[in-house]
Formats: sequence, structure tokens, C-alpha cells
Amino acid sequence: MSRYDNAKLRPLEVKSFVHEGQPVFYLRDPLELSNRYALVPQVLGPLLATLDGHHTVAEMRQVFIQSTGQLISDAEIEGLLGQLDDIYLLDNENFATVKAHALAQYRAAPYRPPALAGASYPADPDALRRELQAFMDATPPAEPLETGSGLFCPHIDYARGGKVYAQLWKRARKLAQAAEVVVIFATDHNSFLPEQITPTRQNYATPFGVLPTEQSVVDAVVDVLGEENAFTEELNHRHEHSIELVVTWLHFIRDGKPVPIVPILVGSFYHFIGNGKRPADEQQLQAVLSAVNAATTAGRRVLTVASGDLAHLGPAFDTEPITPQEKIRLKRDDERMLQPLIAGDADGFFEIIRAERGERNVCGTAPFYLSLKMMGDVRGEVTGYDCCVADDRDTSFVSVAGMVFSNSE
Repeated sequence: MSRYDNAKLRPLEVKSFVHEGQPVFYLRDPLELSNRYALVPQVLGPLLATLDGHHTVAEMRQVFIQSTGQLISDAEIEGLLGQLDDIYLLDNENFATVKAHALAQYRAAPYRPPALAGASYPADPDALRRELQAFMDATPPAEPLETGSGLFCPHIDYARGGKVYAQLWKRARKLAQAAEVVVIFATDHNSFLPEQITPTRQNYATPFGVLPTEQSVVDAVVDVLGEENAFTEELNHRHEHSIELVVTWLHFIRDGKPVPIVPILVGSFYHFIGNGKRPADEQQLQAVLSAVNAATTAGRRVLTVASGDLAHLGPAFDTEPITPQEKIRLKRDDERMLQPLIAGDADGFFEIIRAERGERNVCGTAPFYLSLKMMGDVRGEVTGYDCCVADDRDTSFVSVAGMVFSNSE
């Protein structure tokens, strides 16, 4: 009997490419419990497919030989699984122990430190302030909106999306400065659970200081979801950029003055596309929104923020290269998709996503939808838009937009 009988792979980031002339699978832990990754020859694909928790090592060997006609020994299989185990890619006790330790460290810290500071943007507050102000200075003047319910913000890196960020936060400056609590629905890029709602009780730090998490609102969400369900993917907050890049701009535009936030990561709505159901029919989602509304609207000025980008197309996202003509179509499709958002029509927006069958990889679908439902009867205004190149051949693009929302009259 082998220690790796019934071994099971965890949900992982998997990519395929050619390394040193050999087709390989790139396997990476989205939780980053290890800073290492695995490159597995693609010929071993049938073997990886047996890592479902239901095959002994002997059975794995038999499946591999039958699938490929190539020989492999039990010792070679155990060697591969040992390497995967060393970097916590197997769903076993080793992984569970390391994950529990990482989660305990995350929760025990005084705040979630900014994961991208010093890498994606300056860690020094003065240098960061100068960088963000340079984006503000490089964009046209905008009259700050006097009253409003919320905004949609990109979460692409500042180097590519800086001008769209700046145009948005110029228009939303007074809304941000007047806010007494900010509810943030953000894409969870590493969630493997459909429509998962993941709050955290941890505070969020930026280079400008600490933004405290509004515990009473988190408690209200947990009352709906249950403790275990609410926090099953909490560790995703540790390295997820979608909230961090937004609250850093929020903190900047407030001149470093803190404000309570409610940081909520949201899993994919992709399953709704195929099953014919609507997010509006999911009672738990509606119950979460009702709980957040009830917990935040007791005489406080609430700002609802959605963190999400638009289309992700091209070889970098496993679709066909985007030609100049197709880039024109990308923009046209974005304009069509933005129309129901401008109208404040969350369900109309999702029906466009459904009609596209999710093929444009709009990562902001869930945050946009939930934020519109949270805000209620609103009208939107697009403050900026851009298509950002995502590969070195100008054949992949991420489209981004900023929007502000006012109450309908």
C-alpha cells in the first residue's frame, strides 16, 4: 500500500505551454502556500486525471499505460506525487495543516498588508501619492458628483489603467470623501465555488494607513451564510488584488483619512449561463444583499463599490488573437454591455452576459450585478474606458471602464 493511494489534486491554476521544447502543464497553488510551482510534462496528463481521490498508485499506473502505451513504475508515480505534495498541491493532511497555519497567521495580524505594494505600485506613501496624482494631472478636469450611490472601479494594474482610475475618482471624489461606510463587492479570481460570497473580519491596510473593516456588517453577512460557509475561502483575501487596488485609490482620494469598509469577494456567476437560472432567483444572494443593506443604512452615508474589469480576450486568455478589426468589435460589444449598467438594470446586464455565453470573460460580472442590486434604483455614467494590451504581440486585451451611479429621479 502506498501513502499516495487515493491521492487527490487540489483546485489549481493550470496552464499549458512549451518549456525547453517540451509541452508541459504549469500547476500553481492560487493560495500561494508555497512560492514554488510544478511543470509536469503533458504526456503525464492521463496520470494527473487519475488524481481524483479514487485511484490507488497501481491503478494510476494501469490507466497511464493503457492511455499512452508507455511504461511507468509505481516508484516514478510516487516520486511525482511526492514533489506535488512538497508544494501542497495535493488535497491531504499536509495541505490542511499548512493552510490552517496560514489562515491563523492572516487572522492574527493587525491588518491585511498590501500584497502588491513595492511590486505593482510604490510601497512608500509619498511616492505612491505622486504616482496617483500624476494620473490625475494627466486626465481632463471633471466636476465631482455631489450625490450618488456608488461606483464601478477597475482592478487592472495602475500602469495600464491609471487614467481610467483617475477619471473615475475625480468624478467620485465627493462621494468617497463623504462616505461613512464603503461596501466593496470584488472579483474573487481564485474562488472555485460558484457565486461564493467571502467576507473577512480582517482590516485592510494601504501604504496610507489602515482601513478598518466594519465588523457589524460582516456579522450580518455571516448570520446569513453561516460561519463555515462564509469563511471557507477567506484565505483568498490574502493575495487577491481586486479589493487592494480599489481601496488604495479610495484611501488616496480621501487624503489618507480612514473609513470603515466591508470587503467582500465574490465567486463566478458562470454557472448561471448554462443552467438557465437568474442570480435574482437565488435566495441566499438576495438575503446577503438585504442583510448588508439593513446593517449599513442606519443613518450612515453608504458608498457601494464594485471592483471588476470588462472583457479579457486574446491568446493570454485562451481565445483567438484580437486583430485591429476585432478590437473595434470588442469596443462595440462593450458599449452594448454597458447600456443596461447605465440604466441600472442588473438583470438586463446579466442577460447580455448569458447571451454571450460568457465567452468574453467579463470578470466583473458578479460584482457589477450585486452592486447594482445593492444600490437599487440608480442611473450610471461612464467616466472612462480603455482597452489595455495584455501580451507582447498586441493580440490580447483587457477592457476596463469606470462608472458612477446616482439615484434615479
